[in-house]
Amino acid sequence: MEWLGRARIAFTHCPSPLPLKRKDGSFTDLRRICEDSVPPCQLNPLLFNGHVQTMWTSVKDPGPTIYYRRKIFNAEHTTYKGTFAVDFAVPPHDEVDDTLPPRTAYFSEEEWAKIGSDDSRPMLIVLHGLSGGSHEVYLRHAIAPLILNGGGWEVAVVNSRGCANSRITSGILYNARATWDVRQVVNWARKTFPNRPLFALGFSLGANILTNYVGEEGANCSLKGAIVVGNPFDLELANKALQRTQLGRLYSRIMGSNMKRLMDLHKDEIIKYTNLNFDRIQNITYLHEFDREVQTVTWGYPTENAYYRDASSSDAVLGIRIPFLALSALDDPIAVCEAIPYQEFQQNPYTVLCTTSLGGHLSWFEVGGGRWHAKPICNFLNRMVKEIDLDSIKPDVTGIFEPSEFAGEFHPVRRKLEVSLN
Repeated sequence: MEWLGRARIAFTHCPSPLPLKRKDGSFTDLRRICEDSVPPCQLNPLLFNGHVQTMWTSVKDPGPTIYYRRKIFNAEHTTYKGTFAVDFAVPPHDEVDDTLPPRTAYFSEEEWAKIGSDDSRPMLIVLHGLSGGSHEVYLRHAIAPLILNGGGWEVAVVNSRGCANSRITSGILYNARATWDVRQVVNWARKTFPNRPLFALGFSLGANILTNYVGEEGANCSLKGAIVVGNPFDLELANKALQRTQLGRLYSRIMGSNMKRLMDLHKDEIIKYTNLNFDRIQNITYLHEFDREVQTVTWGYPTENAYYRDASSSDAVLGIRIPFLALSALDDPIAVCEAIPYQEFQQNPYTVLCTTSLGGHLSWFEVGGGRWHAKPICNFLNRMVKEIDLDSIKPDVTGIFEPSEFAGEFHPVRRKLEVSLN
């Protein structure tokens, strides 16, 4: 137990971190920016370990008040057809739509037609965790300082298909490597707001998706930086850790129940658009059983472990070519510490890992109800925008790793599953 909730903080990074040019012409590097962005981690001493921190999330907390307008996007990729919902943080409004999460309403056609802008305000694209959405408290804590009281940021949350009261309109659901929707939103934002510096933030499963995305994009990534929080990284290892203990199985049961409930909400669509066995899904108990009945059937993986290995983002860390900060709690019972790819962070100068000895899974509860993770997130984003000459960051297109004596080349985002693009 740490003394009175004071967590230890550690950083893992490349010996030669990415150099960064400040707007005043001086130089710093990614490690210093990350270290300067992370304040002391003083958590509620009564929530003394990762299990208590994580379980405390079930206590009703209204969280910061964030209002959204929703736009339904039609997928442009013919393989990953269907629709998905994006919620944009907006000023307070009085509209109530009982079919949507609280404080969320649809854009009118007139409002959406005017959304384009040539302003240079920074914009953050956010991915939530498993079965969550823009309404999640941990997410709202993180973005509130950026948009309230003159924070100056624009924020858009990409809801996974079927989440946050969105509809399922095809047989394409989401999984841990579903990078297609965030890719479309980033490309759309780049065209719609040509002068805005774009950043991204991902939580838990969304962190795994975001890490895969920036790794896949490599030097072509349109983002100026990204942060991932509570990333499970190695999904097979994380799954085994959950099954190893009684409490782990409890978490897996809860997550499995959440996913099963999500399927219940879309029963008609699941039966109409997919070949999933709905009755078998109703009989699952644990998350890995859900993945066995849904992900392996949908995507053609032979086992859930094959899916976990292929969808894990630990190798994708090596493909990242934008400033990238990862926040993880070493006592996280879901995104377990043994799954963190320390060596990969040490190899890639574009990445920095920050670990805290306490915090649980997306928890980090402070005395008074605040969430510590919001501070390093907002500090890092604001430092990057206000201090760093973002245009001076030139991704290395030639590679950053020495070739082997056999002239072999490692591809960090090569996948085993081949999806037809017809």
